Amino acid sequence: MGNSWFQFQEFRVEQDQCAMKISTDAVLLGALATATNPQKILDVGTGTGVIALMLAQRFAGADIQAVELDHLAANQARYNFENSPFAGRLVLWEGRFQDFQILQKFDLIVSNPPYFPDHLKSPDAQRNLALHTDGLPFAALIHHVSMGLALNGTFWVILPSRQMRDLEKIAAGVSLFPSQKFTVQDNPDKPIMREISAFGWEKKDCLTSQIFIKAQTGQFHESYKALVSGFLLNF
Repeated sequence: MGNSWFQFQEFRVEQDQCAMKISTDAVLLGALATATNPQKILDVGTGTGVIALMLAQRFAGADIQAVELDHLAANQARYNFENSPFAGRLVLWEGRFQDFQILQKFDLIVSNPPYFPDHLKSPDAQRNLALHTDGLPFAALIHHVSMGLALNGTFWVILPSRQMRDLEKIAAGVSLFPSQKFTVQDNPDKPIMREISAFGWEKKDCLTSQIFIKAQTGQFHESYKALVSGFLLNF
């Protein structure tokens, strides 16, 4: 997935200016994140814009705002929005999410946030923005999400398991609780590598499901194929 562009069934994503290229994480989140008839959607840390584009494809009546801190990535996401079939419903705001002015409540908020600690930084400043939490600490992410999430809204996020536990503790402090969770494994014999969780204002039992990228045969697993069908080519 390291090409300068990535072709989906209904849109194309240019990615040569982005530190983080199209990833399985982003595609899974874009395919799974949902809410009841969302009309206002916010994508935090949009990168290439792929999650916002997938949500625009899925929810034809929704208006989508996307926030991106990195200047080059913001320009690329804006280009991808403007050259998509959904251009009229997508808006890019460049800057820190902490500085994004909440002027409305959102039915659906999504984020594929940075999660690496400061001490693991690389010499690449742009990649550090995309990967490391000092640009968007979990506490700041949750605080601003809590300000913008509608009463019946849902916040979806993807993280490794340990970082998801950290986020859950912070979210509980503002009365946001997980209601649905998907664990992601490369195959049924491998450990969990990501969790995708939905948070809302109501505390209730959290339903958990499994996603496997591949089966033991090496072929794509049915749980993965069902999600990417309609988005990725050849699915």
